[in-house]
Amino acid sequence: MNITLKETQNPAILKFEFPDFITKNKSYEFKNIDEASSSPLAQKLFYLPFVKTVYISGNFIAIERYNIVEWYDVKEEVLQLMEDYWTSQKPILVVSEETSKKNPITIYAETTPNPAVLKFVANKLLTSKMVEFKNIDETSASKLAFELFKFPFVKEIFMDENYISVTKFESASWQEISNEIRIFIKEYIENGGEIIDETKLKNISKQEKQEVSNFEHLDTTSQQIVNILEEYVKPAVQADGGNILFDSFDSESKKVKVILQGACNGCPSSTFTLKNGIENMLKEMLNDSEIKVEALA
Repeated sequence: MNITLKETQNPAILKFEFPDFITKNKSYEFKNIDEASSSPLAQKLFYLPFVKTVYISGNFIAIERYNIVEWYDVKEEVLQLMEDYWTSQKPILVVSEETSKKNPITIYAETTPNPAVLKFVANKLLTSKMVEFKNIDETSASKLAFELFKFPFVKEIFMDENYISVTKFESASWQEISNEIRIFIKEYIENGGEIIDETKLKNISKQEKQEVSNFEHLDTTSQQIVNILEEYVKPAVQADGGNILFDSFDSESKKVKVILQGACNGCPSSTFTLKNGIENMLKEMLNDSEIKVEALA
């Protein structure tokens, strides 16, 4: 069998994908060995001194490490432990998913620079892959997004790590609807509702834009642009409930095309950010005054 290692947007968290589902209807978060009484494997992981938190959901186990180590030093040790355990055919979870208690979760609403978008932040990992849903037809990978689109005032949804950015239609006021959405998300997750089925994200083109497998095929300038966006731009826009993806670079026109997601998409200040922030940064760091940045619709 093969357990696959996957990096996440959080460098402290590494995801281990199994060839089969571990749990289909619930997600689990363990902060210490006592909390992990329902998972013998999670308990074994907590004997490793660098393991801070263990998340179990769908077909993967995500581990958050303490800063005393780097993943490149210990990931093979953890991978071997998991493969040996999986081969032994011992149960990873020993709870009854039908009778297990609710998983308490805290959800709070946070404003973003985009007045049409609120960021609903959880105190636990929701997804290790960012994903955007423009309408209900795109929600095959997320039952939560599907349910949120049933609210008539929900226009778009963006998910990443521990938050969900919701874009509303102009006809609705956040003052009237924010608490309703917050309570719905909280109760949905506490009741074990599926958030993301990452196995169904493979066919979403935007999710493939910056995969490592594609990066090495880009020209040198495009690779530099991706690295600049990843290191200097993405952390800031993610903090505001959005994301930026590199789409393309034309060496003749010097035009850089990017994709704005979540709170950044349609934000009144996004044009200013593109021209006076990102464009100027690329001009300076690439030493090319002709660089232009354009956001795709």
